[in-house]
Amino acid sequence: MATGELACTYAALILHDDGISINAEKIATLVKAANLSVESYWPSLFAKLLEKVNVDDLLTSVGSGGGAAPVAVSAASGAAGGGAAAAAPAVEEKKEEEKEESDDDMGFSLFD
Repeated sequence: MATGELACTYAALILHDDGISINAEKIATLVKAANLSVESYWPSLFAKLLEKVNVDDLLTSVGSGGGAAPVAVSAASGAAGGGAAAAAPAVEEKKEEEKEESDDDMGFSLFD
């Protein structure tokens, strides 16, 4: 992440935390107060983005990721009856969680 992006991100978070409306001038003022110089387009880009979305929603969805795409299941036509047969729903695969190794498994400890 570039310095300009990071500085504007932190400035926008500070403004949001204080309950101040986020705009390009205020972001630029905070960046300047931090003794940083950024390209002139960064504050306006962040301001335009954050006026369209809710910052709280962005903060709460940080760890959610994209997830898997839903599988489209279409009905196949049956040759014998002429009707449509319903396809079976897709089965989700269970991922096995890796067990963390402890110090006991390595054959030594911190105080040996």
